[in-house]
Amino acid sequence: MIRALVVTVSNRASTGVYADKSGPLLASLLGEAGCVVEGPVVVPDGEAVEVALRDGVAGGYDLIVTTGGTGLTPTDRTPEMTARVLSREIPGIAEAIRQANREKVPTSILSRGLAGQAGNTLIVNLPGSSGGVRDGMAVLAPVLRHAVDQVRGGDHPR
Repeated sequence: MIRALVVTVSNRASTGVYADKSGPLLASLLGEAGCVVEGPVVVPDGEAVEVALRDGVAGGYDLIVTTGGTGLTPTDRTPEMTARVLSREIPGIAEAIRQANREKVPTSILSRGLAGQAGNTLIVNLPGSSGGVRDGMAVLAPVLRHAVDQVRGGDHPR
């Protein structure tokens, strides 16, 4: 079983300006993919993202998926905070997520989300929109078990 943590990155949702919609959707989709899910934990963008990721890694989660903070605005800092935590990147996941549904949503290529490994934890950044979460999970779900197994040190299936 994959133990997953959802982290929603939103300055407005973290202060109660509006309800978090992408985090609960992400938690539901991860549950459908066979994960035991905790969260969403809602944090503002910036240093709080790094803290939430480090806490999740220390908590022994197999997978942490963030939603939000991956765009181009000055407050979007999720990739920078994620980079501080990763021991190595897995660029193919992030690139595939950016390319998913690109024909319908050309702006998907503007996401700066990262994917990578921190210790034995797989970390993936998804956009903050519900559509971005759906598209990202469509890419992630089919490779999730294998990716987590590899991060844990598993061998390639023969």
